[in-house]
This record gives sequence, C-alpha cells and structure tokens, in this order.
Amino acid sequence: MNWTVVQRILGLLLMMFSLTMLPPVFFSLLFDDGAWLSFVEGFGITLASGFVCWFPVRNSKRDLRLRDGFVVVAAFWTVLGTFGAAPLYFDDSLILTFTDAVFESMSGLTTTGATILTGLDDLPRSILYYRQQLQWLGGMGIIVLAVAVLPMLGVGGMQLYRAETPGPVKDTKLTPRITETAKALWYVYLAFTTACTVSYAAAGMGWFDALCHAFSTVAIGGFSTHDASIGHFDSASINIVAIVFMFLAGVNFSLHFFAWRYVSVKHYSQDPEFRAYVVVLLALSMLVVAILINYHVFDTPGDNILNGVFQAVSIATTTGFTTANFSAWPVALPVLLIFASFVGGSASSTAGGIKVIRWLLVYKQGLREIVRLVHPSAEIPVKLGNKAVPYRVVDAVWGFFSVYIIVYGVLMILLMATGLDQVTAFSAVAATLNNLGPGLGDVSAGFMSLSDPAKWLSVVAMLLGRLEIFTLLVLITPTFWRT
Repeated sequence: MNWTVVQRILGLLLMMFSLTMLPPVFFSLLFDDGAWLSFVEGFGITLASGFVCWFPVRNSKRDLRLRDGFVVVAAFWTVLGTFGAAPLYFDDSLILTFTDAVFESMSGLTTTGATILTGLDDLPRSILYYRQQLQWLGGMGIIVLAVAVLPMLGVGGMQLYRAETPGPVKDTKLTPRITETAKALWYVYLAFTTACTVSYAAAGMGWFDALCHAFSTVAIGGFSTHDASIGHFDSASINIVAIVFMFLAGVNFSLHFFAWRYVSVKHYSQDPEFRAYVVVLLALSMLVVAILINYHVFDTPGDNILNGVFQAVSIATTTGFTTANFSAWPVALPVLLIFASFVGGSASSTAGGIKVIRWLLVYKQGLREIVRLVHPSAEIPVKLGNKAVPYRVVDAVWGFFSVYIIVYGVLMILLMATGLDQVTAFSAVAATLNNLGPGLGDVSAGFMSLSDPAKWLSVVAMLLGRLEIFTLLVLITPTFWRT
C-alpha cells in the first residue's frame, strides 16, 4: 500500500473541496442572511487540514494502484462528509450537534436526501444553497471530477475511476483517455443542470429555487429549499419538468454522451438496460395511478395521474422529491414504492438502488435456469442484446445481490436494536442504503427523531449505498491487506 501517495491525494482533494465552501459566502452576502462566517470557518479548517495532510508528502510521485484507489475513494468520502459538515455545525441558526451535521452533510454528498432539518423555508439562503450544492457535487461523483483535474497535479486517475464508478462493467470508457472521459461526463452533467434550471424557471420557479432544485434533480438527490418539497409550488408544469429530468438523470450518462457526440438517439433504443428502465417506470406508474384513481385519493383524475406518475418516478429513481405524503396512500402503495427504490436507475447514472442492469441480468439468469430444467445439458448463455454476458459478470451480480441482502438485514436488525419499530427500521435502511431519502413510519417526515446511534448507522448505510457496498467492504477483508 502506497500510504504516502494516498495521503498526498487526500490532501489535494481536501484542498480542492474547501473551495466549494466559497460560493455560499457569495449567496450569504447577496441575501444578507448573516451566515457567511460559518462557511469561511469551514473553508479555513478544510483548506488547512488538506495542506497539513499534503505538505509532508508533496514530493511522493509513486504510481497509484487499484488497491490504493479503493482506499482513497473510501477515505475521501468519509473525510469529505465530515469536513462538509463544518459550515452546518458552525452556523448559529441551525444549532446542530456534530452527529446531526455529519448526517446532513453525508446525506447531501451521497445524494440520499434524508434530512434532520425542519423549518427549511425560514433558513438562511446560503445554507439552503450549500445543501443543494453538496448533492450536485456528489451526484456525478466528486471523485470523477477529481479524476479530470488530478492528472494536471501529477496523479493518474484510472484507479480512482474504476473504484468509484458504479455498475457491473467498470472498464468501459467513453473516450480513449480517462481524463477526457471524466470531462465528457461532467459536460453532459453541466448541460443537464443548465437545461433543468432554465426549465424550472420557465415553469414558474424563482431563479434561486430553480437553480437549487436543478442541482438536486439532476443529482437525483431530493433535497429541497422548502419543507413541502416540490409540493410547495403546487404547479403541474413544475411537476412535469421534474418528472422529465428525474427520468433523464436515471439513464446511463454514457447514452446521453453518445447522443450528444453523434447527434443520434438510436443508442437509447438499442440499449437493453434503457428499455428495461422504461418498462419498469411505465408499469409502476400505471399501477400507482390506477390505485390512486380507484381510491379517489385526489379530487380529479388529472391530479391522480400527475401525482401518481411523479411519485412513481421520484421514488423509483431514488430522487425522493414529494408532492404529497405518499406514506399515507392506500393499500400497499407506500411499501410498493419503497420496494421500487431497490431497483433504482441505470448503471453510470446519478441514481441509487441496486441498478436496473443487475435486476435485468438476474431476471435473464432466472429464465435460463427454468429452461435448464427442461434441457439440463444445454449451454445457454445469458445475453444482453445480442451479446453473451461473461460468466464473471453474472457471478459478480449474484455476489452483489447476496451481500446487499445480508447488509440490509444486518442494518435493519441493528436499527431495531436502537429502539425503532419494524416499519421504521425497514424503510430507514431502504431510504439510506438505496440513497432514496424519504421513508415510512417515524422517518416519513425526516430522521430528526432517531437516536445518535441510529443516525450513525444510517450514515454508514448511505456510504455503503453510494459506493455500492463492495468498495467499502473490500477494505475489511484480509485479502485486501495482504502484500
């Protein structure tokens, strides 16, 4: 393990991250909300800590290996979430404990969207902006952003990219150079953010709300500047804009890149995961809408359709925006929506969950096993499109499912041990491990009522979900540490 290289990179990344605390200072001065000092203090502490970490090993130029990349990614997300909590902890208007500040910061960076804050409508604008910015940075992955910059600092990035990028196939690059790949992803990300901001503004949002909600929509985060989330605006046009961009953000960003580069949309229809993603969202939306109409949950059929589709897309993509209290919806709808978050969005999107591609592979392998019962000697490959999926990938998917279920069960039992009831514990783990945000029971309105141990368990679940479990769990295996 090249510890000096790891320390040097962490120092550089911390110093880079400290700069993200300066834009909120501008908003604080612009709106005269008096919260600028907490961001200056957070900036100073983060910058100084990064410098102290980097300076002693600044001349270490050894190559970064894949094993080092896992340590950097895991350590940086943990350290980042902690230092990102500094402005929230120092701000006098919030009066947060260290646990609550870290919870809110980690929820933002992992794009989970679970919150312990109330009275959002009355908070300083700079604090509201900072929460949204955390989600935006975490959406595509601040490590990918760093990959685009690190080569200029003398550090290669392929190991970081492979350790952080989600999905079963991690070596697929959009461009020949990893730096150009990271830049390409961010160009697409910026373009979607800009388009979403303009669309929200055109639909009736003020420019500040439009920017903030574009950050969390494209990042599939779910934080809002209002306690009532998107429901605060009570606008059909705003709901439709949110549905469109939540859907797009849940698509594999490489498909968006190809569409932009080749000015063609044929890649979407040719992609098996995209087709499955569309089918899942359509089926879920129709089922939710049918139940809402049958039970007359809203006054008009139009309201039932719009709210049903909005909530289905929001929860299934793990965004977590709400227009209504879906936890109070009839029959099995609340649990159905929570289960939908386990599917999540596509690989290489900003969505959480297990990912559509993994569910698709499990479904195809299940069909293969049924056929094998009839033809036990047949060699039947698992295919995506016209290509056979390597057995190594199929095995990895099954391994991921197994570990995911075990981790989920362990976390749920531990949360129940802190005093939570079964419904609350079940949905709290789903909300954090799937990077969803809203839950059921005691966490339907937020996580503020949880005890400190329960909040720290939730923080661990957020990190496991954001880094897709293996990136963290690999660090506790003896094999990883053997030379």
